[in-house]
Amino acid sequence: MSYSTMGQVVLVGAGNMGGAMLSGWLKSGVPGSSVTVIDPGPSEVMLKQIADAGARYTSQAPHGLKADILFLALKPQVMEAVLPGLKSLVGPQTVVVSVAAGKTLAFMEEHLGAAAMVRAMPNTPAMIGRGVTGAFANNAVSAGQRDMVHRLLKVSGPVEWLDSEEQIDAVTAVSGSGPAYVFYLVECMAEAGRKAGLQADLAMRLARETVAGAGELLHQSPDAAEKLRQNVTSPGGTTAAALSVLMAEDGMQPLFDKAIEAARKRAGELAG
Repeated sequence: MSYSTMGQVVLVGAGNMGGAMLSGWLKSGVPGSSVTVIDPGPSEVMLKQIADAGARYTSQAPHGLKADILFLALKPQVMEAVLPGLKSLVGPQTVVVSVAAGKTLAFMEEHLGAAAMVRAMPNTPAMIGRGVTGAFANNAVSAGQRDMVHRLLKVSGPVEWLDSEEQIDAVTAVSGSGPAYVFYLVECMAEAGRKAGLQADLAMRLARETVAGAGELLHQSPDAAEKLRQNVTSPGGTTAAALSVLMAEDGMQPLFDKAIEAARKRAGELAG
């Protein structure tokens, strides 16, 4: 399926995530003429990008427009106020895609009516095309609609389709919130390096580049994370000494178990 057959793509919200998605679509070949962007206050940079691409910009839902794909890149806290004004965009052919954390399909149906809907959870590396997205489609989504949505989501990185909507909470806990865990790992490594005698700025540079490099190696290598870890670990060496602490019964795994469960539970609470 070519992008030209997707019909009208309406993007609601041109902030960091929405703007990154739009940039990826246009670079991938989505015709600007088939895109309408709705946002009450986009940045000057975003307005220029919209204009240069020949896309349409408006601050509210245009009269008479029906979306083939209605992409909601909104903050969860504004969804309830914004969705009623978008109901006119939804027709029999529309598939609605939401990337708002914590807002269920039932919530969207309450405000937009019964429709083909996809709930997706990307993460912030999507802004540089290196994200990963978990997605769940309701029974009204056709194979063709799912293919269109997949192609739009994958401009930001791999897309993993889920068996149930409930799994979105676990995806949120692992990959949605996950970049923050990695950034905190850098902070912890740098602080430990400072305590070991390094200058703070040097420790931070070493930690930052180590995590970034290890992530890129993981991205490029066909080997499992376990194998890559073993490759670094010489028996009786320095890495083994550190891992004996990190992999102890009270080490990282039980800590991550508790952290992921806390995030999953909170995601469920936010969803109501």
